[in-house]
Amino acid sequence: MTYQELIERMDPSVYRSLRQAVELGKWPDGRVLSEEQRELCMEAVLYYESQHIPEDQRVGYIDRTKSDGSTCGPDDDASPIRIMN
Repeated sequence: MTYQELIERMDPSVYRSLRQAVELGKWPDGRVLSEEQRELCMEAVLYYESQHIPEDQRVGYIDRTKSDGSTCGPDDDASPIRIMN
């Protein structure tokens, strides 16, 4: 079984546990995650979310809709600035 297949078969409770571990920086039993563990858990969480979680509920989602319901573009309300010495 590959890493990708393992994540595809991941149980939602395991996903929630991994996500919480990444958020808190420690396992449910209190042990601190190593940097490598944190990276692997984050990768698993992001991949799981891309397959099973609606986009607006994923880690890092930014709501780009305005109050009137239209979508913000990357340059909305952008104005150049001049730096004077």
